[in-house]
Amino acid sequence: MTLSRADMDRKIDEHFGFEASDNVEGVLATLAADVEHDIVGSPTGPTRGRDGARGFYEHLFADLADGRVETLRRLYGDDFLVDESLWRGRAAGRPFGLDGRNRPLEFRLLHVMEFAGNGEIKRENVWLDLTAILHQLPQD
Repeated sequence: MTLSRADMDRKIDEHFGFEASDNVEGVLATLAADVEHDIVGSPTGPTRGRDGARGFYEHLFADLADGRVETLRRLYGDDFLVDESLWRGRAAGRPFGLDGRNRPLEFRLLHVMEFAGNGEIKRENVWLDLTAILHQLPQD
């Protein structure tokens, strides 16, 4: 079964909405039980399953605050979408291992999301603009 663009948009927008409200359980509910969760460059490497993704979101929500995602562009395939977005908020903790000091932060994200036939996200692959993050959070 192929999902429509509207179906994929609804699911990723729901996913981003749960992220914006720091709702770990909500985010995990958008993922398939056996999801492949891959934050490129993460020391853990890709994880499997909702429990594998849980730790990433718990740390992310502790480290980043007041986050807003602005979608810049989306490209669609039969069972996937590519989303280019801009994240804006504050580095409240130690995002990506850097001392945030509650400073403002803005960076681009690229998500590649693959969907199961029931609409759940079966693979989330995320690329961050780490160079932009490093420039905004210099470490003294």
